[in-house]
This record gives sequence, C-alpha cells and structure tokens, in this order.
Amino acid sequence: MSFSSDVKLELTDILPDKPCCRAAQAYGMLQFGHAFSGREISLQTEQEAVARLYSFLVAKVCGVTPPVEETLRRRATLHSHAFPEAATRTAILERFGHSPSDISVRLNRANLDCDHCARALLRGAFLSCGAVTNPERDYHLEFSVPYYNLSRDLLALLGEEGFPAKMVSRNGSYIVYLKESERIEDCLTYLGASHGALEMMSVKMVKSIRNETNRRLNCESANIDKTVAAAGVHADAVRRIQAAGALDSLTPELRQLALLRVENPDMSLRELGAALDPPLSRSGVNHRLQRLLAIADEFSNK
Repeated sequence: MSFSSDVKLELTDILPDKPCCRAAQAYGMLQFGHAFSGREISLQTEQEAVARLYSFLVAKVCGVTPPVEETLRRRATLHSHAFPEAATRTAILERFGHSPSDISVRLNRANLDCDHCARALLRGAFLSCGAVTNPERDYHLEFSVPYYNLSRDLLALLGEEGFPAKMVSRNGSYIVYLKESERIEDCLTYLGASHGALEMMSVKMVKSIRNETNRRLNCESANIDKTVAAAGVHADAVRRIQAAGALDSLTPELRQLALLRVENPDMSLRELGAALDPPLSRSGVNHRLQRLLAIADEFSNK
C-alpha cells in the first residue's frame, strides 16, 4: 500500500467516544465525499476500511445504511456509496442542518458541539478526500474538495486549528494543501495518525543524514580534485626547474618540498607540511610552493 493508504488505514481505527464527535466525523466523511447535495450524496474510495467506516458512521448517526457498489479496477476495487432515494438524501441533509434547496455547500459549524468535534470532522474529511505524499519523494498533504465555498470553509477551519493551509484549483476541484514537513507531521498527529507522523519524521531524518553525507563526500571530492590539479601545476614547475638543471641550486628547504610534492601529488598542503623535516604550517608550505612557481617561471621566460 501507499503511504497515504497506510495513514488512512490508521485513521479508520479511531472511533470517537462522544456522540457529538462521532456525528462530526460522519459529517466530515459525508460532506467532503464525492457529492453532498439534494441531487446526490456519495462517496468513492479504493480503501475497504474507509468504506466500512463510512457505512458504520452513517448508519449510526443518520439511521440509514448506504448501499455499496464495487467496481473492479486494474489495481484496486472502487467502493461507491450513494443514496438513490430523495427522501433519504433529504433526511441526511436535514440531520446536519442542510436543505436540498441549498444553493451553495457550506460547512455548518453548528455540528461542532465540543472542543474535539473539529478534529473529528477534519479526520472524516481527510478519509473522504485527503491524501498525503510519500515523504521519500516530497512533503505534501491535501484535501481535494468538490465545492468552492466548502473549500474556503475548510481552509478557515484548518487555520483556526493551527494549520495555515493554501488553496489552488485543479481539474475542477479545489485543493487545500500543506507543504511544510513539520506542519504535515503535526497535522497527521492531530488527526490521529501518530504512526504515520513518526514514519515521516524517520524518513526525513534518514534523508537529512543522507544529504549531509553526500554533501560531505562531494566537498571532499572537490577538495581532492583541487589538490590534484594544484599538485599538477607544482609538479610541472619542478620539472621545468629540473630541465634547466637548477634543482640542486635550490635551497635545501625548497628542494625537499619540491621532491616531496612530485612524489605525493594527492597530499594536501597541511599533509605536505607535516611530512617535512622540520614540519611546516600550511601557509608556510603554500609560500614555498609559490616561490617554486616563481623560479620555474623565471627559467621559462629566459
């Protein structure tokens, strides 16, 4: 299963104890499903556990059991719930303070009776229309809402609960989303998917360590490349001095460093300094190498 499916499966195990919260979660699943109006109330999901919870909550809160139709797809079974009778749809709408004649679908906050009802409603909404990306690839949590005004109400409710989300239109739906990894982790924990949040944190930690390791390796590789390139320049200078027959005319300190540089092209300046007798600082080694380069240039210009 996908990461998003695992999160939803974890959330389906949560059934609020208080009747008001149970009704709020049912309201969230109903209103944020495929449709919620006098013409149609329906939910479509590929997760059997979500379909079962939807049937249970609607039966418990509204007193009707939605019929389910299963459609076989290439990779999964689509579970579709719909209420074909207008009287049943009307009863469900009125249970939550709506009417079949409503022009716009809006969130009725009268269904949030206690301090925990908003959490239950948002959990139901996520089960019906939510998704979260695998943190191995990206950080993105979204609600795909079919109604504009309802999406604005969801945006406001999320902000009130501490999750300032953003909204965009996509393929006829309104996407309310979070992008920051910390906010997504907090939101998953808030909804009740603590295992999903911990997995996300773990993946993010591994990615951070991997990125830091790659950064260090790249940095070390770049330093080695620079060292080898510089060593090539130094070795070429020593060869020009040798070709001029002037190597023995160098001071003992310069001659020692010149031979050491040619024999050890992969040594850093600090390592060259430590190998000299007596040892020399990095800046001291660099100063002597610059003198060798200047001497080599003098012979090349003659």
